[in-house]
This record gives sequence, C-alpha cells and structure tokens, in this order.
Amino acid sequence: MTEDQYGAGGAVGGTGQTRTRLPDSPSDPYGTPRRPTRSSRGLVTVVGVVVLLIAAIAFANQSDESPADRGTDTPAASSPTAPSGVAPVDAKNGTIPSGFAQTEQGAQSAAANYAVALGSDGMFNTARRHAIIDAIADTGTRDRLRAAFDADYSAGLLSQIGLTKDGLAPAGTTFVSRTLPSGTKVRNFSGGAAVVDVWCVGLFGLTGEKSTNPVTSNWFTTSVTLKWSGSDWKVVETAQQEGPTPVTGDDPVSPSDQINGAVEQFGGFTYAR
Repeated sequence: MTEDQYGAGGAVGGTGQTRTRLPDSPSDPYGTPRRPTRSSRGLVTVVGVVVLLIAAIAFANQSDESPADRGTDTPAASSPTAPSGVAPVDAKNGTIPSGFAQTEQGAQSAAANYAVALGSDGMFNTARRHAIIDAIADTGTRDRLRAAFDADYSAGLLSQIGLTKDGLAPAGTTFVSRTLPSGTKVRNFSGGAAVVDVWCVGLFGLTGEKSTNPVTSNWFTTSVTLKWSGSDWKVVETAQQEGPTPVTGDDPVSPSDQINGAVEQFGGFTYAR
C-alpha cells in the first residue's frame, strides 16, 4: 500500500511521563537545638505530640489521594491498553471482529483489528481481499478501496513475491503475512468519526530452504480513518508509513524449518486490544 492512495499517515507519539507526588519530609519543628533558659520538659513533650499528630494526619490525607489526583498536573501522552470493565466484542463479520463501542477505546480496537486484517495473507487473493474490504469498509468508500487495493495487489506484485496468481505459495513453501499491533494512538475523535494510528510489526515472506524471499520483520504505522456507521466503526481510508523502527537485537536468525514450524503451530491473533 502507498500512502498517496489512501491519505496521509501520522507519526506515533512518544512515551508520556507521570509525576508522582510523595509526602514532603517534615521539617524540624524545633530548628537548631537551643538550650532553654529554664527547663520546660512538659512543654517540649506537648509540642512533640502535636507535631506527630499533624504529620500523621498529613500523611493519611496524602495516602488517600488517587493516582489521578497525584498526577493531574502532568497527564500521560500515551494511552496504554488497560482493563476498562467493558466487555469485548462478541460478534464478527466473517473472520473479522465487529460491534466495537462508539468510544475512543472502541475506535482504537477497531483500527487495530482492521490493520490486522489488511495486513493478512488474505489480501493476496482477490476473493478473500474483497471479502475483507466488504466487511470493514464504509459503504461510501467501499468501491474506491476495492479498486485501490486491487491495483496494489497486482499480478506483477504476486509474481515478484513468488506467489501464484491466486496468492498461493509454491509447493514446499509457506507464505507468511501477519500484522501485529504494538500500540494505538487517537489522532482525532468525535462521536461519528475517528483517525487512529496503529504502530505495527509485520512478518512477511516465504518459508522453505529454496525460498528467495525469506520471512523478515518490519515496523510501520498504519493510519486508519473511521466513520461510525449505525452500529460499528467502518474504514473510510488508510495510509501507511515506515517505522518507528527499534534497533535490531542480537538474537540469532532461526533456520527456515523452525520458522515454518512456528508459522504452522502459532496461529495469528484474531482479536486485538
């Protein structure tokens, strides 16, 4: 996919910081020790008790503050996935989850799952590609998205990858195309529209000893423009750009048979966020 066909992609934001206020260390109520002119042990004892009571009350009040109260002056820049108490979707359109909530979290969940579908191996077969688009696209842009994706997944591209015209892998190999969301960011949101960036890592290539296109990983950001369509979020347009890409680790590359075994044994996720 190219971003000029579907719109401009957005950059992924950085990690936010949350400031936590700790109880202030009580200052010495007596200042520099000074020997009084007259002995006043009883007065010192009373003052000491009062100071301890004040400190105890202050500490109790500080402990009763919620994390939100302690960090309101420095809101987090990111919104990590966390339990919300809202039940996940329990419906699907074909193999794609559906029925997302009309909320920011629902929009993020829809965008993440649609990114998974649009990055799957099904996109390399015409019939399966059209089924995916029909399931997630808004009716007003469905035909345009179909035509644009059909142009992307041309016969020339399939041949270059090493697939048949039906998007199938040659005998003795397994075709891998998976998109794994790493995080989401809401760029714009209103009750009926949303733009969500999905930071992803992808697996792509052909397993097999004789493969000239081995399975590799790459990082990219997919920007999904959504429209609320009666009962669910639907895709209006998408765009994709490279990165952000972390530094590659020192893990040794696995041989082709191990990758093939992993692909066959580890099924891809069908629901994200």
